[in-house]
Amino acid sequence: MFQYLMQKRKQNLWSFGPLSTVLYDITEIDSWAEDQSFLELIVSTKKREARQILDLTPVKELVSLKWNMYGRPYFCFLALFYILYMVCFTMCCVYRPLKPRTGNRTSSRDNTVYVQKLLQESYVAYEDELRLVGELITVIGAVVILVLEIPDILRVGAAKYFGQTILGGPFHIIVITYACMILVTMVMRLTSTTGEVVPMSFALVLGWCNVMYFARGFQMLGPFTIMIQKMIFGDLMRFCWLMAVVILGFASAFYIIFQTENPENLGQFYNYPMSLFTTFELFLTIIDGPANYDVDLPFMYSVVYFAFAIIATLLMLNLLIAMMGDTHWRVAHEQDELWRAQVVATTVMLERKLPRCLWPRSGICGREFGLGDRWYLRIEDRVDPNKHKMMRYTEAFKAQDRDNYDKGSEKLETNGDTLCKKGLSALSLSRNTSRTSSHRGWEILRRNT
Repeated sequence: MFQYLMQKRKQNLWSFGPLSTVLYDITEIDSWAEDQSFLELIVSTKKREARQILDLTPVKELVSLKWNMYGRPYFCFLALFYILYMVCFTMCCVYRPLKPRTGNRTSSRDNTVYVQKLLQESYVAYEDELRLVGELITVIGAVVILVLEIPDILRVGAAKYFGQTILGGPFHIIVITYACMILVTMVMRLTSTTGEVVPMSFALVLGWCNVMYFARGFQMLGPFTIMIQKMIFGDLMRFCWLMAVVILGFASAFYIIFQTENPENLGQFYNYPMSLFTTFELFLTIIDGPANYDVDLPFMYSVVYFAFAIIATLLMLNLLIAMMGDTHWRVAHEQDELWRAQVVATTVMLERKLPRCLWPRSGICGREFGLGDRWYLRIEDRVDPNKHKMMRYTEAFKAQDRDNYDKGSEKLETNGDTLCKKGLSALSLSRNTSRTSSHRGWEILRRNT
């Protein structure tokens, strides 16, 4: 249907042999002056068949023109600017204001030697003023992120904006959460509240993970970002429910087993939160089973750990690998299509957020050719000469079939007795002549090929 509409709306400028120039009407397709453009509808749909339109004329040529002229340079510049911004934020976190701890330790496990400075003590030296400049840049960047993201959420809707992987939904959640963590850290710094390391740590992780969003500008890395999103929010989320049940059960068992033991000799399970963390590490085979051979271990520890190793390591981890392998196979079969959709989504996003002076409208105004105020895209097409030759053969076969049919009809009119016999004989004769001429025509085509 889309191809039919495009053929009805196109204007042929000129043709010379295999060369031709065509003007395609892109008034409602281009996203430059449309609130709800055709390109945005394609990339926001969940139907895979709809994304095949991106490979048709003139959508393919329009997207390629926009991406190569403006989209790719702006997107690479935005990626470089964001990486420099994250380096600035990371340096501010590394050199955050700390002072030596003055109080005494409350237990033998207390290992804290530095504490956070108060606001009055944080900006005294020259190095503090340099850090203040970086912190101001970080806060301003967080505010800009929120100002740019919130209008799109209100325009598109939260469900579609955060739920579509093509539109970068999970990355929008990451960058908005990062900006909120920056503002929370600023409030805690201004009020001299202890514990700013919590939002600061979350902001560092989320901010650097968001760098993967800019991989969609490269054909080699773009499909892998979608693959990671599908694995995290599809396979891993389902797997986490099973993992949580197993970890809770075995962590409780380990804590009960070592509840009566001395934590100084085997402290991996000295309280319940530490038992949960240790069991999680054992589940992912990050550490081996903790054991101190200088003391006697409970007998039930060996039994429970044996069952845990069978269920967690051999069964569940291989189940996760199989699930991710299936997702990788499905995404790999449509990676080119997904990358084109990512390019379109990124182009539409940049076109809406950049000033009009930096992104002129693509195409040609119809007034230059007397076609009104509609916008057109000029496309030069080169037709294969062999295709022309085959079309001429096909037309010759059709003409020969028509001649044979006319001759057969004339013979039947002179020799037929009834109208019914005329119809039956004409039908059988036309089939025989058509089959004979088609066979002869295909023999000619084979020899020429």
